[in-house]
Amino acid sequence: MSILRSLGAADNELCVEGKHVYLRLPVFGDFDAWAELRAESRAYLTPWEPVWPHDDLTRPAFRRRLRRYTQELRDETAYPFFIFRKQDNALLGGITLSNIRRGVTQSCSAGYWTGERFAGQGVMQDAVRATIPFVFRELRLHRLEAACLPE
Repeated sequence: MSILRSLGAADNELCVEGKHVYLRLPVFGDFDAWAELRAESRAYLTPWEPVWPHDDLTRPAFRRRLRRYTQELRDETAYPFFIFRKQDNALLGGITLSNIRRGVTQSCSAGYWTGERFAGQGVMQDAVRATIPFVFRELRLHRLEAACLPE
């Protein structure tokens, strides 16, 4: 599978469905919801994530993020998804399948985050469960690893 479309396009076609959520590639139109959710969840997220750049929640930084995502998709080294609730299309968080390794290993790593107000509601369980068939059937990988930054 090769996703070559720019992430700025409104009709990006890659979508992974869970029971109550769907995952799709981020687009620039997601900026406002993304920045708001990340800003309100900053204290909740920062203990578990790498240090945020000083301009992380700005439009130029988001545009750079989308360019990086597009390159990673072209290189087939990562698949970044935003997680949305099916009921109302609310942005809930994100999950990125990264460090995709082919050859003998055939594996990837999953990094994920959810907005604080959506924590404990099964969002990530549903999202991760939805990615499993995508990882093993579509990407034809053999291993999916998840990790966090330890305390």
